[in-house]
Amino acid sequence: MIENFDNTTQEILKELEKTQKEFWNISRTTAEFLYNLVVDSKSQSVIEVGTSNGYSGIWLGKALKKTGGKLTTIEFYDKRLDIAKENFAKCGVSDIIDTKKGDAATILEYLPEDFEVDFAFIDANKAQYIKFFHLIAPHLKVGGYIACDNVLSHAAKVQTFIDDINANPDYENVILPLPAGLSLAKKLRG
Repeated sequence: MIENFDNTTQEILKELEKTQKEFWNISRTTAEFLYNLVVDSKSQSVIEVGTSNGYSGIWLGKALKKTGGKLTTIEFYDKRLDIAKENFAKCGVSDIIDTKKGDAATILEYLPEDFEVDFAFIDANKAQYIKFFHLIAPHLKVGGYIACDNVLSHAAKVQTFIDDINANPDYENVILPLPAGLSLAKKLRG
């Protein structure tokens, strides 16, 4: 599907892939999976915890351009968020992306009560996945998804989250063997 992206976007994604380890970006395989999932589920409201340099946000943004949705993305580090904003603008997705700078748990805690999420993507502090999950859960629509990266590569750090979501009867969770491992949970009921 990247063939459908404009040349500038294709070039930027290729450049960002060269610094994948430095910026802790998701793999291209995971990015393509998330892109397809957002498009196929017709998600309108997506939240991302961990913007980094904007690699995953570009993919999510391009998917949301197809669905007519919006992305809210949260990043703690100024420098990374500045790079991401620049990349979003160059790739033509900045108009549908709301960037928030600060501590993700604090930002999530103070989301407006009526803020609804169709799809959440978490790729930040692994030890806080369980906290992020509990803060996003009240906003996640029934039928919505929450995806968390690095659940195999950082298994010990995310184990409490995996145990918690697997035991939660409101969610159906699978671990996909994508690079680094992706937990994908669907909310079955509120």
